[in-house]
Amino acid sequence: MKKFEAKVRQVLAQFRVLKQENADLYAELEGKEEEIKQLKAELAQSKNDYNNLKLAKMIEISDTDIKESKMKITRLVREINKCISILSTGTEGDGSDIEG
Repeated sequence: MKKFEAKVRQVLAQFRVLKQENADLYAELEGKEEEIKQLKAELAQSKNDYNNLKLAKMIEISDTDIKESKMKITRLVREINKCISILSTGTEGDGSDIEG
C-alpha cells in the first residue's frame, strides 16, 4: 500500500508540474498571438505608408523639372516661330507656292 501511495504522490507531483508547464505555455501563446497581431498592424501601416510614398513620388515635381520643362517649351516655341518665319518669307510673292 505504501508503494501505491508513493506512486500516487509521484503522479500528483508530475501532474502539478505539467499543469504549471501547460499554464506557462498558454501564457506564452497569448503573448505570441498579441505580438503577431501587433506585427500585422505594423505591416499594414508600413504597406500603407509605402503606397503613399510611391504616390507622392509620382506626383512630386521638383523646381528643376519645372524649369527644364519651361526651357524645352520655350525652345520649341522658338523653333516653331522660325519655321513659320521661313515658310512665310519663302512663299510670299515669289510664286513658289503655285504649281503649274
